[in-house]
Amino acid sequence: MSNPSTTTIERPEEVTEDQRQDDTPKFFHYVKKNQIVESAVEGKFVVALCGETFPVTKQAKPGSPVCPDCEQIYQGLRKK
Repeated sequence: MSNPSTTTIERPEEVTEDQRQDDTPKFFHYVKKNQIVESAVEGKFVVALCGETFPVTKQAKPGSPVCPDCEQIYQGLRKK
């Protein structure tokens, strides 16, 4: 009689956006410069070009993903 062997297949752990360990935003938004420091220091909410409101907690690094709506609005402002 042969001994059947069993193996355990590891399933990769799936991390949803709600489970991310860091607080890095999905997108960075365009915000008025004078509001950034005030928000970072005092915790006040800022309003991005796309209308989203949030407190500034992270600074975007070069190459960071930018909100498509903010980008479109910003490009429209620069042409005028």
